[in-house]
Amino acid sequence: MYPDVLLFVDGAWTPAKAGRKLPVVNPASGDVVGTVVHAERPDLDRALEAADRSFKEWRKVSAFDRSKVMRKAANLLRDRADAIAPLLTMEQGKPLAEAKGEVLAGADVIDWFAEEARRTYGRVIPARAEGIYQLVVKEPVGPVAAFTPWNFPINQVVRKLACALAAGCSVIVKAPEETPASPAELIRCFADAAVPAGVINLVYGVPAEISGYLIPHPIIRKISFTGSTAVGKQLAAIAGAHMKRVTMELGGHAPAIVFDDADVDTASRLLAGAKYRNAGQVCVSPTRMLVQERVYDQFVSGFLQHSKALKVGDGLEAGTTMGPMANPRRITAMETFIGDATQRGATIQTGGHRIGNKGNFFEPTVLTDVPKDARIMNEEPFGPLAVISPFGTFDEVVTEANRVPYGLASYAYTRSAKTANAIAAAVESGMISINHHGLALPEVPFGGVKDSGYGSEGGSEAIENYLNTKFITQAGL
Repeated sequence: MYPDVLLFVDGAWTPAKAGRKLPVVNPASGDVVGTVVHAERPDLDRALEAADRSFKEWRKVSAFDRSKVMRKAANLLRDRADAIAPLLTMEQGKPLAEAKGEVLAGADVIDWFAEEARRTYGRVIPARAEGIYQLVVKEPVGPVAAFTPWNFPINQVVRKLACALAAGCSVIVKAPEETPASPAELIRCFADAAVPAGVINLVYGVPAEISGYLIPHPIIRKISFTGSTAVGKQLAAIAGAHMKRVTMELGGHAPAIVFDDADVDTASRLLAGAKYRNAGQVCVSPTRMLVQERVYDQFVSGFLQHSKALKVGDGLEAGTTMGPMANPRRITAMETFIGDATQRGATIQTGGHRIGNKGNFFEPTVLTDVPKDARIMNEEPFGPLAVISPFGTFDEVVTEANRVPYGLASYAYTRSAKTANAIAAAVESGMISINHHGLALPEVPFGGVKDSGYGSEGGSEAIENYLNTKFITQAGL
């Protein structure tokens, strides 16, 4: 059922030289279901050598041919979705339907970047004198180190991996130890599609040890990281000390603003669905529901109805609509946030407790009357915990939306085109979705501002982070 996961280095699935392994735990049962190989410095050196050697050849492969190989990998991923999805659910916990959706969405990401490979255009700049040509060309930046989290084991890897390959870069992926099998199966699709040996390398191990070795290494020329703001700042500092190109997709604390002219029933339904997707372990999850006073009670009633209707259980069981959180640390975090908020006067409208003593299940939870100095109002919860607060005026809600240092995603609901335009301009975030939830498609930008990072992992902007711009000026002899 669940494999013992190996490293993938220089085109081969291989154990670590030291033979170390880490257990993989099913978050729904707490049982060890498999193991993952633990890489150390000798394994990283092999991956670095392979990435360096293969980059020199992969960059010479035409964009047209790179695109063909990538599209073959995307088709293989689609063909294997039914086999990969249960592995993802076993290691991460999300319901099987969500897991399969993530696998299929990963194939769409590969297809998008396969086409972007053929559109890395340069330009010709008109010269000031006759006989001079001024050209701008795009070249791959070099070997990439990609660091990915456990909440979307395929989605987070595939964005970095596909973009790097499309640009002509080689890559070392440090995938999450908690959820290793699904990234391995993603990379198996690329290997079976005949991506040359060494272009893709996959390692697991102690995150700080691997990042501390790969980021400063002279072979690595570009870093892409998805994870917490605290860790992202540390890695960005290391990269900056070595002048490495960096993309950072960090934490969020998304405001969801519901104006009193909105379709409140639709807003409560869509926001509840988005809040509890993947048990709230989503960087763009709506967290602070800011609802105008006139419709506040209506929204709270609707949101509670949807929260209570969720069926929490093993993601492999039919009918489950929310699975467990990925690890016991998230249970502790939820209990800490709720305890702090209630001590400061917050009201628990529903939920608030762990479910059972087996697995990492937690009740969908809604808090009201939460003061601004509560931790949940200032720190990313990353769990099935929503806060609903009333507001009076437009200026008041903008101030609250922009109060925290995060700026990844935001949401708004209104029937007024004027209000929609105004709130889109006023909220400080890299993305805002109004009257629906339309983020994270392959063809649209995905990234934040302020403490939520910089750079994009979607749209035509994403590939620019993996390319150097070279200016060539030439005069005829």
